[in-house]
Formats: sequence, C-alpha cells, structure tokens
Amino acid sequence: MAESPSLYSPETMRAEKRAVAGNSVVAALAITGLKLVVGITTGSLGILSEAAHSGLDLIAAVITFFSVRVSDKPADADHQYGHGKVENFSAFLETGLLLLTCAWIIREAIRRLFFRSVEIKPSWGAFLVMFTSIGVDLWRSRALGRIAEKYDSQALEADALHFSTDVWSSSVVILGLGLVMAGERYGIGWLRDADPIAALFVAGIVVYVSWRLARRTIDALLDAAPTGVRSRIIGAVEQVEGVLEVDRARIRRAGNHYFADLSIGLARNVTFQHSGQVAEAVNAAVHCVLPDADVTVRSVPRAHRTENLFDRIRAVATRHNLNVHDVSVQDLRGQLHVEQHLEMDERLSLKDAHDRVTALEAEIREDIPEIASILTHIESEPATIEPGDEVVRDAALERRLKAVAAEFPDILDMHEVQIKRVRGRLYVSCHCTLPDDLPLSRVHDVQTDLEIRFKQHAPELFRVLIHPEPRTDNRR
Repeated sequence: MAESPSLYSPETMRAEKRAVAGNSVVAALAITGLKLVVGITTGSLGILSEAAHSGLDLIAAVITFFSVRVSDKPADADHQYGHGKVENFSAFLETGLLLLTCAWIIREAIRRLFFRSVEIKPSWGAFLVMFTSIGVDLWRSRALGRIAEKYDSQALEADALHFSTDVWSSSVVILGLGLVMAGERYGIGWLRDADPIAALFVAGIVVYVSWRLARRTIDALLDAAPTGVRSRIIGAVEQVEGVLEVDRARIRRAGNHYFADLSIGLARNVTFQHSGQVAEAVNAAVHCVLPDADVTVRSVPRAHRTENLFDRIRAVATRHNLNVHDVSVQDLRGQLHVEQHLEMDERLSLKDAHDRVTALEAEIREDIPEIASILTHIESEPATIEPGDEVVRDAALERRLKAVAAEFPDILDMHEVQIKRVRGRLYVSCHCTLPDDLPLSRVHDVQTDLEIRFKQHAPELFRVLIHPEPRTDNRR
C-alpha cells in the first residue's frame, strides 16, 4: 500500500521523483551504449535484443523524466483536475515501445532459428557487460520502486517494473551466451541456437510485463475504478448516520491522485444545514479509504420508510422552501382533515400568498390522497427588524400575570417577565418552570392556555412569548 503523498511537502515529492527519474536516464544511457557495443562485436542476438530493449528503456526513462516534471504541476484553469494523467500516458507510451521491441526480437529470432545462420562470438567482456547491467538494473529498479511506492507514481512504477524484468532477461541472455560457448568448446552444434532461443525468452518476459502494465495504464486512462475501492467506499459511506442510500459512486485516478464523485440519499425533510454536515461526514468516510481523494458529494431527497403523515406534509412544504408548523390532523368518520400554520414573507400581497398556499395544498393532496381537506392559516414571517421603543416597567401588570400563572398546577414558577413597547404595542415574554417529565404535547397545551388567559386579563397585550424550562435547570 503506497504511503499517502500528503504526508510530504510538494517540493520534497517533486525533488525526489525528478532525482530518481534523472538517475534512471543516466544509467539507461550507459547500459544501452555498453550493450550495443558488445552486441555488435559478438553478433549475439540476445545481447542486441537486450540493447534494443535498453534503448527503448532509455526512451521510456526520458519520457518518465519529463512526465513527472509535468504531472506534479498544480491544477489550473485549463487543467482543472491537475496534470496527473501525464504519468498514466507516459506509462502507456512505454508499453507501446516495449511491444515494438518484442516484435523485432521475435522476428529476428525466428529468422536466425530457421532461415539465416549468424556466427556468435561470445567474449568475457560480453559477460562482464551483462553482469554490470544486472547490477545497475537492480539498483535503479529498487530506487524507482521505493519512490514510486512512496508517492504512488505509476510512471515511476512502470520504469521500476521494466528494470526489474531487465534483470531476468539479462540473466537469460547470459545463460544463452554460456550455452553457445559450451557448444563451441565441446563441439555441440545445436547449442548455437541457444542465443536466439534466449532472445525469445527475453521477448516473452517483456510481453508478459507489457501486458500487465498495459492493462493498468489503459484502465487509468479510461478512468476505471481501482479494484475493490468502490465497494469499500460504498460500505464506509453507508455507515454514516443519516445516509439512506448511496445512489452513485464514481472513482477515477489521475497520476497519484484520486477523485470520488458520490450521490447520497437523505431524508427529504432534512435541513440544508444538516445535509451539509452529513456531506462532511461522508467526505471523512471516503478519506478513510482514499486519504488524498478529491471528494464531491451530492445529496438527493428520499422518502424514508419511517415517515408519518406529519413528516410527509412537511416534506412537501420543504420542497417549496416553506415552513409549516402547528400541523393538526383530525380523523372525522374515516376522512382526514388537516389544519396547519404557514409562515410567509410579510412583504407578499394577499393574492400572491394565497396563490402559493393553494398550490401547496393541491400538491399535498396529490402526494397524500388520503387527506380529504386542508385548511391553512397564513402567518406573516417578519422580513425586517422591528424598532423597539422602550422596555416598560409595570409592576401591577406583572403581578396580575403571575397570579394567572399560579392558577395552573403544572406551572411551578414564573420569572424573568419582560414587557416591551414596539410600535405602540405591548409585548410580554416570560420563563415558566414545569416538571421535567411533562410530555411536550402537554407543555404546548399549557403555553397556549396561559397565553389565552394572559390576553383575557390584559387585553392591551399584543403578543405573548412563553419559554418553558425543566425544573432541574431552574432550581431556586
């Protein structure tokens, strides 16, 4: 498993990737030159095929060197997903070059086996060059592999894979040269074919490696999801509280960077703010699987199986960005009658407000056919801050209100009474202490009854606001 690139600074990552890619170019240049000279002097197809292989490795190393320089550039206006695909394209080009090498090696080996005899002149220098090549390939494949794993670089990984297979192909060539030398020394003529046969083995190794690399690079270029990652992400997201379903999950890779695009189902009465919180939790869940992924989360409303009639009514209102409250439903002779309060912008005209309410009621009846009738109480939702005149001190009024509250057995205490005058109207607010275990429905009834009694005893009151508190939070 590659380490997370975010653990390292971008400058460190770029410097290390460029350094190891540059060293690979220098080593490939030296090895290609040595193999080419020895291959020509000995006439060995095995060495010449290795020289051609190393020559294409040199081209691949140069491509890799420039690709890692480009791929690490940050996203810009023209490349909004970054430049990481350059690494994948570089690996694809390397695959093509390797397959071209194989085609030439196979063609020449078949010619030497069946149509044209070429005299091979093995030398100790050839063996020295091949052993040196093995040592260099071991060194650079490990160096490239270490940096490729550290930064999850497919281009460097492709180079590392090439050079690790070069070790095996060079070993096969050495074996072929050894058999040719043994044939000359002991007069075994058929051992002369060991060199082209060794070349065929080299081609076979290269074809195998190229096929593996080709599948990975083509998958990356075609935005194929990494094996198993999508199911792991879906499993992690489904554990997030509030997520009803994962409607879509798409993952793509560009270089060493992943992009995840998810569509999740949320209950349709979830607020916009809460949906943002769920999206953040989904983002964190994806990062547990792909730590450096760029995640996009889209939420879609879904009807939850546990919705009751009240939830369904509110869901329709929410769809129109409207807020209904005090919803009550009466079952009269098997028919459901709904009453609800709806807040609307106070700047609307009555006709506009009524038209919107009519459309809302029609949609509620369409979504919930069992509702026989709907009656909506339209309330004005303040759109401006009301200028206050003064805070009034009226001890007599306060005593009268406390006396009324004392008549309610559920009200244990009434305090923090505040009287304000706003635009010539009196506003009263107070705190009432009630038992901890009192059901919320009963609390609402007490508040409503108390508000009515206040206005009966003090008709001058325009608005009353009662704040209920549990006894444990208001010990005196």
